[in-house]
This record gives sequence, structure tokens and C-alpha cells, in this order.
Amino acid sequence: MAEPTAKDKAWVIFDRIIADASPKGIHTNPWRLVDDKRQYVPDIAILERLLGVPLYLKATVRSGVRALAIDVWLAYELRRAGFEEDAVWPRASHPRILPVPITNLLDALPRAERAKLLERLTKKTAIPGVTSSSASILGKNYLKQVDVIMTDWATGPEILISTKRMDSSYGKNAANRIEESYGDAKNLRLRHPMAALGFLIALRSDVKVKEPLIFDWLTDLVGKLGQEDDAYHATSLLLMDYGDDLVVEEEDDDEEPENPLAEVGAEPEPGGAEDVEEVPPYEIEAALAGLPRVVIQEDLVEPHLRASPFIANIVNRALDATPINLHKTARALRKNAAAVD
Repeated sequence: MAEPTAKDKAWVIFDRIIADASPKGIHTNPWRLVDDKRQYVPDIAILERLLGVPLYLKATVRSGVRALAIDVWLAYELRRAGFEEDAVWPRASHPRILPVPITNLLDALPRAERAKLLERLTKKTAIPGVTSSSASILGKNYLKQVDVIMTDWATGPEILISTKRMDSSYGKNAANRIEESYGDAKNLRLRHPMAALGFLIALRSDVKVKEPLIFDWLTDLVGKLGQEDDAYHATSLLLMDYGDDLVVEEEDDDEEPENPLAEVGAEPEPGGAEDVEEVPPYEIEAALAGLPRVVIQEDLVEPHLRASPFIANIVNRALDATPINLHKTARALRKNAAAVD
């Protein structure tokens, strides 16, 4: 059996953090009424804990763990908003991508058959195109790996969120990230005009000191990405603050290029179908106890780019674009927002 990779370890820790935050999948209503205005209140504390995982593991950019922390959090927030657990990808358990009809089939099978099929599905790269840890969505002209998705075979994609993260090399990489995002938005929106399209970028807060002009430029352009008629419906910028002792030095901060010729659907995890050793419980406990402190500095970001309006816009867009008989739980939670004195 293979040794667990940084991503394997991260998933186990992520899952534990999410499970502790929502025992048995039960969430509190994230909607609040403030001065008679409905607001979405994201769980920033959980985001900060999730962001501590790649720092604890000293994960590199190419491990894929850094940005994954944000993806896990956004998927968690969509479940908090009341959307169907298995329709939101990445799922809260392996396989991270599994069509809802398959999960319904599993639930309907007798226990013995369900156990056998589940064992087959949970093997790494078990069924290319059906199970995986990431998914490519066909846009107008090319396939695009989308980080957070809500979809079903019956409805097609309803929410598509792309995430980016930069902890360094802001001047070198910022222009590339924005250019990619503009192209990806048009590519996806032209094929899926009814889907709620979102873009979130997370930066280490030292960008305001090291590259203040780049920060202002990014703030302006990320905001405009959410205002264009053919771009995103919602955009957000997060600032992450953590200690210099947690920085992982790397020669190249660029992301791995995507394969434009990949097949439609789920992309198999690199490394084949090899079984991976389980992460020992004591390692999980040690990680949870030793997570580095990360603080989201929302007060340093323009109000319209903060997490609350971003998630609210995505949820509202998805609900407004579907019939009232769909997503009943999400509609009920939004309607029954608790008043805040």
C-alpha cells in the first residue's frame, strides 16, 4: 500500500473539521435578519481552521491542498444554505464527485450489495467519468475544471464556482489569474447561462504591504468581474493572515496547467488506483490540536467583495433560476431567517 500523500492527509483532516462543525450533517440556519435586511452569515471560523491544514502539512502549491481548503469550505457553506448534500461537489466524503442518481441507487440497494458497490466506488480512480476528486465542465469552447459545483443529471450545473489562491509572487501571477478568470467566465456562461457563476480569490494579507498597487488593482478587477454582463454573477476576495514562520518557500508558484483535451466529466486522481494507507487517528488528533492560526481579515476588503454577499448572491441566483418546487430546504432556510437584535 502507498503512503498517504499531503492531499490524502488533508482530506482526512478536512473531513474531521467539517464533521465536528456539523454533527450528523445538521447545520444551523446561516440566514439572519439585520435591520429588516436578509443577510447570509458564513462560518468564517471553520474557514480559518481549514486554511490551517495546508500550513500544518507544509503543503506546496503543486500538492493542490492550499486551494482545496477553500473549496471544502464553499461546499460546506452551500450545504449550510440547504442544498442537497450529494449534489454539492466536492462531497463531504469520498468519492468527492458522485452523481446524485448513483447515491440514490446506493441507498436503495440491500446492505450487502450496497457495501460491495460502495467499496468499488471508493477505490481511487474507480470509475473514470463517474467518481473522482475533481470535475471538468464543458464550456462553449473548451473543458474547464470547476472547483465547487452543484449539479444533477436532471438539472445540469446550477452552481459553478472557481477559486484561486496566491500566497506569494503577486506581481508575477496576478495578471495570469485574472486573464484566466475572464476567459473561463465567458466559456462557462455561454454554455450554462442559467447556472450561478462565482469567482473567489484568496490572498495572503502581506500583499497590502509588499504589493499595495497589485492589491488595489486586483480589488478593482475582481469587483468588475462580478459586474460584467457576460462574466460572473458574484465575486469575492479573501485576505488570509498567518505568520511568516509558516511560509513554504518554493521556486515556482505557478499552478499546474489543465489538460484541454481531457474527457468530459470526472478526472481521475493522479497516481492510479493504488490503495493508500489510512491516516492513523493519533495523526489526525495531533493535526487538529496543532493547526496554525489563520485569520480572515474581512475588514480590509471592500464590503461588496466579502464572503457574506458573495455566498448570498450565489444562493439567491440558484434559487431564483429554478422552480419553487426545487431546493425546498434552501428556500425555507432563507425565508425563515432569524432576526438579530
